[in-house]
Amino acid sequence: MLKLFILGVFLGYKLQKTPNFMGKYKLTWRDLSWNDFKVYLFALFKAFIPKKKINNLDELEDFIQTKSAWVTQVTLYGYLKTRMGTRYVLHFENDKFMGSVNLAKWNMYSVALQDLTFFTFSKLKADFNYQEMKNAEEIFFKILDDETSNKMPQDIIEEAKKNFVERMRTINWNTYHNDLPFNPSALSLYKWAPIADELKNLDRKIVLNSVILKWDVVKKEFAERIKF
Repeated sequence: MLKLFILGVFLGYKLQKTPNFMGKYKLTWRDLSWNDFKVYLFALFKAFIPKKKINNLDELEDFIQTKSAWVTQVTLYGYLKTRMGTRYVLHFENDKFMGSVNLAKWNMYSVALQDLTFFTFSKLKADFNYQEMKNAEEIFFKILDDETSNKMPQDIIEEAKKNFVERMRTINWNTYHNDLPFNPSALSLYKWAPIADELKNLDRKIVLNSVILKWDVVKKEFAERIKF
């Protein structure tokens, strides 16, 4: 029940204006605990909390994981909301549809992790003369292995590791950060979003730009926080 509420808040949906939905779940403010409010309020005010500098590999790993997840969630759910209109929350009751959403989420997330890992290490090399590029693979693999606790499908994990190694063989660490570094994850949203192909064809430019704009936010934050 709480997950449905949070989903509605996250996507900007006013649940109280959906009689059938509310009739089924009978959600009221009394269903929410003080801890629920604390979680929600913390998310609201988190943007105003001074962000900690990234001083080491553990903090870099956390940055890569959290920002990749953020870009994936915001762009995927935002696109679904736009295409489905005001009834989009009702689609989240459909198990088949949710299976497609989760498949899209994990596949895009796996590519987003790759893009941001390559970008951050490329920037470290360019700006700080960082040379230990093998750590990129170690961090990427560790993030994926940790995601098993969140039920990330093992086949997607293995495929992501394989793709990462293949991309790493040909990457130019000196230039990657300036060479359309986030195009693969933008294309991944376009590929995996559970939207009819004829509609996606119309949306291609908008979808790709929406992802790149979110990555621009991440790039700016990385530049402000990195202190190796």
